[in-house]
Amino acid sequence: MTSATPDAIDAFRHDGAAVLREAVDPATLAGLADGVEYNRTHPSPWSHWYTNPDESVGFWSDYVTWRSVPQYEAAVFGSGLAEVAAALMGSDTVRFFHEHVLVKEPGATERTPWHHDQPYYSVDGDQNVSMWIALDPVPEGAGVRFVAGSHRWNRWFIPRKFVDHTPYAAESGRYELLPDIDAMLADDPTLRTVTFGVEPGDVVVFHYRTLHDAPGNPSADRRRRVVSLRWVGDDAVWAERPWQVSPPFEPDGLRPGDPLDDDRFPVVPTAP
Repeated sequence: MTSATPDAIDAFRHDGAAVLREAVDPATLAGLADGVEYNRTHPSPWSHWYTNPDESVGFWSDYVTWRSVPQYEAAVFGSGLAEVAAALMGSDTVRFFHEHVLVKEPGATERTPWHHDQPYYSVDGDQNVSMWIALDPVPEGAGVRFVAGSHRWNRWFIPRKFVDHTPYAAESGRYELLPDIDAMLADDPTLRTVTFGVEPGDVVVFHYRTLHDAPGNPSADRRRRVVSLRWVGDDAVWAERPWQVSPPFEPDGLRPGDPLDDDRFPVVPTAP
């Protein structure tokens, strides 16, 4: 397991995305792969398949199963990734928010639309990081693409449905409709994207408000399996949205602005 280098921390904070090479040890990586197979046959009620109407393959996702998939829980508490999250976030404490598994089958053309994650979530705060852990080789351009620095725009875009890419709601308060990001990239030479080719065990890290998308899986014979671990830091507080949050956590007594002092979001001990 590698630590977050100063260059990676700088890239994460400036661009909103960076890559950590060989950040997950082989035993943890093998455990995550076993966990995905177990999860596939023991899905949660929140599991979903996204498939184009004219295709027999697509991509599958599930989340918040870490308490029932021991391999996921072991990665959260025993891999050292919490220490990496603390360094990236600049946080004294690290809470685990949830895991998210995404598997794109060979030949699946269904793409992930441009979006950023925090408006989907029931959490506010700037100290956060997602860890996109590759279980399969992903060539550059075939994985997640990020708009560099978009987490610093101070803009909140309405979530989009992965099924049909439509917005959750009309514009409301601070939440605005997502503009045509591809057109913006074509027209504005100051905007740039970052993407990373990765091998199993590499970890792509990104901020909850970094805009990103992803293509389908062009491989004819290889799945694209990813386990994402979501972390939050000292400034994380419960939030409400004008739509159903995803994951669909209930408040269970938490009010907007309350710290996430809740067993669903455990503090993960880190080395002093």
